[in-house]
Amino acid sequence: MSKSSIAKSIAVCALLLVTTHAAAQSAEDAHIRELTEGFRCVVCQNQSLADSNAPLAADLRARIREQVERGASDDDIRTDMVRRYGDFVLYRPPMKAATLALWFDPLAALVLGGVALASCVRRAQRKDTRA
Repeated sequence: MSKSSIAKSIAVCALLLVTTHAAAQSAEDAHIRELTEGFRCVVCQNQSLADSNAPLAADLRARIREQVERGASDDDIRTDMVRRYGDFVLYRPPMKAATLALWFDPLAALVLGGVALASCVRRAQRKDTRA
């Protein structure tokens, strides 16, 4: 084997190694993105950790990345986040007595808003018929 063919073989191996590492990193990044999309930013509250620019969200994304790199399972990471911030941190909190407000407050607000709107419309119609 000539020196040039050995050099080419080394270059090909190095390229394969870099490509494999980049693909693994890309898959890990996608996994972390998917995980962080399932958590609510505790500062912004209307954004996921993945989308938030808050400093705490950046810290939590880094913490999740560290846990993934250490080999923690998704359930372990969710358990850690819930332990620290409560069920509110989950975009899909479990249905239990303590989280009923998280599940039904939006519906209750919508119903109350509809009742208030209907009441205002009725009052306005009554005033129109009296005048």
